Amino acid sequence: MAGSEGGRPSICPTLLYGDAKAAIRLLTEAFGFTEVSVYEGEDGSVLHAELAYGNGVVMLGSKGRGGIFDQTMKDAGPAGVYIVVDDADAHHRRAVEHGVEILMPPTDQDYGSRDYMARDAEGNVWSFGTYAPETKGSG
Repeated sequence: MAGSEGGRPSICPTLLYGDAKAAIRLLTEAFGFTEVSVYEGEDGSVLHAELAYGNGVVMLGSKGRGGIFDQTMKDAGPAGVYIVVDDADAHHRRAVEHGVEILMPPTDQDYGSRDYMARDAEGNVWSFGTYAPETKGSG
């Protein structure tokens, strides 16, 4: 089963960007993701990239390359992704230092999390918080 061995996550959000290289810079520099792999086309577009945070991975690529996924996502709106962090305040400070648009500053939630919300340059909403959902091993 994926996610149960070899450190492979079971769920990987996948996003397409008009400027995928700028998105990779933002996610690594401002949000602390680690670049796992980036495959570029001859024209410099990002064919496929994988960025890790903790035990999770987000996959992304450039818009307008053709193919079924690109065509299907052509009119899709922005996505929202939640990332578990140990210290929402420190993570928020890093994002602010990199000029990220903050939608909600670090806030204590009724369900016990402390989280904040930011938007990337292409409208995707990234939430970072201390709440970590548990899986029951289903899949």
